Amino acid sequence: MHRLNDNRVDWVDYAKGFCIVMVVMMHSTLGVELAAGREGWMHAVVEFARPFRMPDFFLISGLFLARVIDRDWRDYLDKKVVHFAYFYVLWVTIQFAFKAPMFAAEQGWTGVGLSYLEAFIEPFGTLWFIYLLPIFFVFIKLTRRVPWPAMMLLGAGMEMAHVSTGWTVIDEFAHRFVYIYTGYIFARQVFALAAGVQARPGLAAVGLALWALVNGGLVMAGLADKPGISLGLGVIGAGAVVTVAALMARSDLFQALRYCGRNSIVIYLAFFLPMATTRAVLLKTGIVPDLGTVSLIVTAVGVIGALVWYWAVRGTPLRLLFERPAWARLKPARGPVLQPAE
Repeated sequence: MHRLNDNRVDWVDYAKGFCIVMVVMMHSTLGVELAAGREGWMHAVVEFARPFRMPDFFLISGLFLARVIDRDWRDYLDKKVVHFAYFYVLWVTIQFAFKAPMFAAEQGWTGVGLSYLEAFIEPFGTLWFIYLLPIFFVFIKLTRRVPWPAMMLLGAGMEMAHVSTGWTVIDEFAHRFVYIYTGYIFARQVFALAAGVQARPGLAAVGLALWALVNGGLVMAGLADKPGISLGLGVIGAGAVVTVAALMARSDLFQALRYCGRNSIVIYLAFFLPMATTRAVLLKTGIVPDLGTVSLIVTAVGVIGALVWYWAVRGTPLRLLFERPAWARLKPARGPVLQPAE
């Protein structure tokens, strides 16, 4: 198993990079298609990834939880709750600052203020992932003495129930808990899978081809969202992403994707502005006639633009956009006064 110089596991970064690009691609493609009123060829790619895109992200988020689950509550809450709360509050405020004029034209400035306050109850836009993570982390710590088979049954049952209340927290908790808990409980098996893939790349490639056929076939048949099937595709698809990541980690050809994985939260926080700007320019000018190509360009600019934003503020006071300052911690900082978003 390859490790990076700072003790990071390389295939995990590849998996995170793969998933964050898929997330940006989804938002970019659906946004372009909504604005244009029609679909492009990228729609098929987004649909293919839908069964496993977020399940893998949550599974990866649970992989290292066992290392910190038994820490005292103050330290745990600082790293697993306050950390994400800081970035959520900050970036909700930034997004509202950019979108406030549009909201004000639709509902008045009083409506903008109410919508801003509502964002602390109902997660806003693309930021629901980092809103939900702390809830999962606290819940798993509170229930760590509950036998894991019971928790797995609970998670599987919630996923298969396809809960739909209209409240993102409840619905996504029910849909995603089983995946983050799987990462937490079966971390050793996931790492063993990655090691086995790297030891037998040919067999892994055959398995990936079979998975792609099954996943694509069920998506095309409209069955991917059916109870039981969605859970199976989510778990197996997460395993497929681990497999792809482990294969990528065998060489240095995909270092850019690994870098995206190392900075996945940075991209997640900041991609909205370059994405929205590029979409508006391309659709208004019509300089690129093919809608699928527009979606691909918007995706690339969303990812790269977020990283450029990050590079631009490093070493300046604005680095607090991506690094948590000492005052936003539950205990005095040790070492660096800022904690990176990841």
